[in-house]
Amino acid sequence: MARQLSRRKFVVYSLAASTLTVAAPLGCDATAAEGAEAADSAPRRPSDVLVTGTDEEMLVLEVTKANRVVVRLPRVEVGQGVTTAVAMMIAEELDARLADVDIPLADARTKGNQFTGGSSSVSSLYGPARELAALARAKLVTAAARRWRLPARTLKTRNTKVVAPDGRSATFGSLTASAARITRPAVSSRPKPASRHRVIGKATTRIDARDIVTGKAVYAGDLTVAGAKPTVVARPPTLGGKAVSVDSRAARAMPGVHAVVEIAGGVAVVADTFHHAFTARDALRITWAPGPLAPLSDAAIRSRLRAAVPRLGTPPRGSTQTEAEFEFAFVSHAPMEVLTAVADVRATRAEIWFSSQTPMYARDSIASAVGLPEAKVKVHVVRGGGSFGRRLNHDAAIEAALISKAARRPVKLMWSRADDLRHGRMRPASHHRIRASHARGRVVAFTHAMASVTETFEAQGPSARETAQGPGQGPAQGRVTRAAARAAGPLPSDSGLYNFGRVSGDSGSVELAMPLGAWRSVDSGTMRTAEEIVVDEVARSLGKDPVAFRRTTLRNKAVKAVLDKVADAGDWGRTLPAGHAQGVAVHEEYGSRVACLVEIDAADPENPRVTKVVMAADVGTAVNPRGLEAQLMGAAIDGISTVLRAGLHIDRGAVRETSYADFAYARQRHAPLLFEAHIMPSRREPGGAGELGVPAAAGAVANAYARATGTRPRRFPLNF
Repeated sequence: MARQLSRRKFVVYSLAASTLTVAAPLGCDATAAEGAEAADSAPRRPSDVLVTGTDEEMLVLEVTKANRVVVRLPRVEVGQGVTTAVAMMIAEELDARLADVDIPLADARTKGNQFTGGSSSVSSLYGPARELAALARAKLVTAAARRWRLPARTLKTRNTKVVAPDGRSATFGSLTASAARITRPAVSSRPKPASRHRVIGKATTRIDARDIVTGKAVYAGDLTVAGAKPTVVARPPTLGGKAVSVDSRAARAMPGVHAVVEIAGGVAVVADTFHHAFTARDALRITWAPGPLAPLSDAAIRSRLRAAVPRLGTPPRGSTQTEAEFEFAFVSHAPMEVLTAVADVRATRAEIWFSSQTPMYARDSIASAVGLPEAKVKVHVVRGGGSFGRRLNHDAAIEAALISKAARRPVKLMWSRADDLRHGRMRPASHHRIRASHARGRVVAFTHAMASVTETFEAQGPSARETAQGPGQGPAQGRVTRAAARAAGPLPSDSGLYNFGRVSGDSGSVELAMPLGAWRSVDSGTMRTAEEIVVDEVARSLGKDPVAFRRTTLRNKAVKAVLDKVADAGDWGRTLPAGHAQGVAVHEEYGSRVACLVEIDAADPENPRVTKVVMAADVGTAVNPRGLEAQLMGAAIDGISTVLRAGLHIDRGAVRETSYADFAYARQRHAPLLFEAHIMPSRREPGGAGELGVPAAAGAVANAYARATGTRPRRFPLNF
């Protein structure tokens, strides 16, 4: 996407409005001249230009008479800071004060792209947002020039105002009506070159920081919707279990209880308060039939995964092998804010409020579930308190809609922490088999085969089918194989991070009836972790330093640069006490690169503590370096958690963990004492950053632990 944006010219439209309102399409490759006006353009399809003030398919900017700059964002804010990044882009091109820019979240639309994921938000909005603001600025300057009868080129903009050479000034809001009538600006509407950026690239505090820490920020659980009553659900003890019989008499007789409703996932209680709802839920007498996974526990699942990994094939003749197998457990997203949705479903319409990364798909799914036309379902997107991929799915919203329909009243459904840990989406467990073949001091072939759990909804229970898929569908996605070139140095590769000669991969799967979902960094979090461990072990077998070995074999100079940065900043190779060690790993994805250096205290191998993390990232233009640093810090905690501590156990078809007390995600006492983030300077357009750091952090933690303990860790998290 970033490469496409660099070549794209956006057609920016003026809308029929009493204030200056401009719009740019998202996700289309326009070829007409930038700044084209709707009135002067060739005929277009109805969806190509806005004349009604709606914002389907568009990113829309409005300057209000109150001197506010408003952009309805077709993405969701889940703590990643996208609203701040977009506000910075707008403020940069408009020369507006950041405090004057508002970034509300757009409701679900009927067309366009509202997907938040794949670390794509900033890169996909960077071009359209700046184009919008640049055109708006040109129109405002032109309006002021006409008012003052001055040459437009003599006017300046700053602090959400247009300023004349003689000191006169006019707020954008005072010019908005006249600017809306400008058809051809008298000054350039091109975005600034990077050399003139004063906001983009400057470390900036989040625009919503004060609201978050003071409790002013509104989440789904804070909403007050007329008549919406607190609602909770009694759920089965096993995944996919069903209610055989329900005695709800005691619950219905309790004070404050309005309704008891049976749904596919359990039995819902609607009450005056969540206290009343939980109390009545616990009074329900339910007989449960076990779910389809009841015969299975971790050991059996691991055995099936191991059997589903495709064979590695025959290694090159005359080569020595470094082989390893790795197991990764299921992992919950566990966002701090539990899943909550407000639903008001009537006979002819429905309205839903919740935090969603896929609101358009969610609306369609809700409409299907409650039997309404999609046009009769309205989805309001609310900020979320964390996601990590969890809010790509909308289980809670569909459930809330079904309960509201059955109870014939609005409801505010909350999944408890235990609900989401035991019945929510999770990163699938996986098994990896890797072989690095080396000869004459270099790697001549590298093969990575894996199998992961995939979701099935078969009513007959867990599928016994383990399938081996073709190349390009698993950990080596995108890799191709070719004959290794004969050279004295590392053997060139057509793909992958390293010059490892013939690079190949394959994948298999084990289908189980359990709820799975994309977890931050998706497959890379396990694939790259396993590969970076093997890279360290190959270096050791060749008698080479892990950093020096990577420097000589990495294919990309930018990856070498971030590796060099962490090695230098982290003082790689320094003497450490017994039981302490350093580890390093690198990753490249989303058009970005990252390296991580970790120091660990594993003097007590059962209770290791990461004491220091140094990360370096090259993401192209870092719109907000402070936000990027926060993303990298979160990635470090994810790596520490999933390698050392945090996973989900499956016991006879049930998830064992029920809260943060036993889902052992890193606490403050497990966080590094020292953390450094180094942002590499760049004027490239932004790449992805949100998920980038997780694989490098996880790999570095695993490598540091291995060096500190003299072991070869193979099962993650290590405390399983």
